[in-house]
Amino acid sequence: MSAFTAINLERLPAPEIIDRKDFETILAEIKAWLVARDPSLAPIMGLESEPITKVLEAWAYRELLLRAEIDDAGRGNMLAFAGGAQLDHLAAFYGVERAVIQPADPAALPPVPAVLEDDVRFRSRVQLALEGFTTAGPRGSYVFWGLSASSLVKDISVESPSPGQVLVTVLSDEGDGSGHAALIQTVSDKLNDEDIRPLTDQVIVQGASIVPYQLEAVLTLYEGPDADVVRAAAEASVSAFVWDQHRLGHDITVSGLHAALHLAGVQKVTLVSPGADLEVDASEAAYCTSVSVTVGGRDV
Repeated sequence: MSAFTAINLERLPAPEIIDRKDFETILAEIKAWLVARDPSLAPIMGLESEPITKVLEAWAYRELLLRAEIDDAGRGNMLAFAGGAQLDHLAAFYGVERAVIQPADPAALPPVPAVLEDDVRFRSRVQLALEGFTTAGPRGSYVFWGLSASSLVKDISVESPSPGQVLVTVLSDEGDGSGHAALIQTVSDKLNDEDIRPLTDQVIVQGASIVPYQLEAVLTLYEGPDADVVRAAAEASVSAFVWDQHRLGHDITVSGLHAALHLAGVQKVTLVSPGADLEVDASEAAYCTSVSVTVGGRDV
């Protein structure tokens, strides 16, 4: 956790750019529009065998699709919903470019395209872009520039242990997240740039302290569902959860693990490890070294 709280874009409700009417409503409106102009058409409007009925249904269906396209296009201009090239153009307005994780190799056979920063990380940096318009005095500004220093930076936390001193902790996207010396130096160089760091700040950059743990869970299933399917789904769910919680200051809670494991078909979750909440501070990140999910039996 960066200790900087930005708006959670995932929780924003999807806006309705245009009224998303259903097919029957659109068809009824088209029929009413035609009858108002030629009342003699009314008797045949309800006959499915009439060619005009098929034409009107096709018309209504096309309008239904068009309304959906307009709605999607409108949402694509909003940071919470933009993706791909639309997100790139939206970011350009703030002067932010998508990071290159691995450069392209056009000389290879076949040519290897560049590996670029994914939409989720890129979107979070764009959201922080306004913080970067100041020098790195505010916490959000340090977070923005720290994330922008390298595509290998997964998370940043910022603390001030004493007046004038800024302690920045870097969590890497590689391995357990502790970060190699070169990455720490890259972030340090970025944050100590004269155009970013306030003159009176002493910026210290350190790697994250990693708290390793193992996940072991036993599932009791209801009668019926295929055990292998349920186990695989639960393992995938909890693996995604622990990866997402691999952040600075993010505690690993027993309740969170139970929620990730308790999918459809699961009657009970017995969590063998960890046996209690794993609490970490802003300079620490919990890292799951192994995931073991087994089926221990069935119950009604």
